[in-house]
Amino acid sequence: MPMPAMASATDDLIAEFTGGADVADSGVDLDAPEIAENGNTVPIEVGAEGAVSIMVLAAGNPTPPVATFNFGPLAGASRAKTRIRLATTQDVIAVAKMADGSFAKSTKTVKVTIGGCGG
Repeated sequence: MPMPAMASATDDLIAEFTGGADVADSGVDLDAPEIAENGNTVPIEVGAEGAVSIMVLAAGNPTPPVATFNFGPLAGASRAKTRIRLATTQDVIAVAKMADGSFAKSTKTVKVTIGGCGG
């Protein structure tokens, strides 16, 4: 699939998650390596103070949605760690829905040197 189509799919997913609301470019902590030696298992951590939900997307994967983390009132913190699969070098995007209904996002480029879900 060409890159513009993937970018459009990612934009559509963000618009669906936010309901078309404005998204701030700060307020989300996204920790991912600059270089991933193995695209099959890339560690990431996301967090946003006051978030009720955080969606993670891998813009260059054949299927961009990676995970959505939901935090209830008893959650100790609005943070999550996981390992994701990246097909190639690409942007990882985290979009958070805050308790007040606002949205914030963060993007980080991860360079994949071997493997990945695409080959």
